[in-house]
Amino acid sequence: MSWARHTLGDRPLFVWAPDDRNRSYPAVYVLHAHMRSAESWFNVTPFEASYPERIEALRPEAVVVLVDGWTESGGGQWIGEHAAYLCDDVVPFVDREYPTNGLRALQGKSSGGYGAIVNALARPDLFAAVAAHAPDALFEVTMTNGFAAAARELRDRHGGSLDAFWSTFEGLGSHADALLVELTAAARAFGDGTLPFDEVGRIRADVFERWLAHDSVRLVGRHPEAVRGLRGVWLDAGRRDEYFLDLGVTALRDALVAAGLPEEHLRFELVDGGHGGVTPRYPLSLAWLVEQLEL
Repeated sequence: MSWARHTLGDRPLFVWAPDDRNRSYPAVYVLHAHMRSAESWFNVTPFEASYPERIEALRPEAVVVLVDGWTESGGGQWIGEHAAYLCDDVVPFVDREYPTNGLRALQGKSSGGYGAIVNALARPDLFAAVAAHAPDALFEVTMTNGFAAAARELRDRHGGSLDAFWSTFEGLGSHADALLVELTAAARAFGDGTLPFDEVGRIRADVFERWLAHDSVRLVGRHPEAVRGLRGVWLDAGRRDEYFLDLGVTALRDALVAAGLPEEHLRFELVDGGHGGVTPRYPLSLAWLVEQLEL
């Protein structure tokens, strides 16, 4: 079948399922990155197939679900109300409408990869495997990388005020705009919306500690039973990731192994390229996830 579009909770939801409905299948839930939406997967780069087109060509023995997590700041890191939507609304809907067998995996990149990891840890009753491409991790290294540039941008263009930035925001006109949107989304997801640095970029420890409590590396250590129960974890990143998520994913790998994930259940690789370099690997990890759920 081709992709079916549903509306669930005022959000679009896209589902692909095999034609043969005489058997049941595992389900893979795909979480998009920050400043993307479920509909973004269908945007076609010239001369390149979209991921939904690649899934149709792959024809996996699985139900594949593109979940939407768009917010006014580009996304909610797939935690809080967005995790509740995924687990309490989307999963039951898919199980009710499609021939699923109760085995599920999560797949995502960047903040979607972060969401895949943290929801697999939080809900081992729902998710048995995960593929995370360049997931947000090791916040003290990767998140802090942009604090000085953001402080400078706020000083020079917005009077030091994040509210002033949003009062005039009309779209992404520069890399600095994207950085401030990214930090806003993180601040709203991991705290009360307050940025964790002062006017000269120094870390505000009281605020940043709340962010660190959500770091996927640290969360792994708090969910050892969930880690040991995973059938498979795929991790990768580009060696020249602009957000240094190659370092983050390496720390995440080490934390998973330390928490008891059997090494035979782990697929880890650093590949050539930057943050966008792992995008062509989605079909590879999808096929791998389906294999892990069939074991």
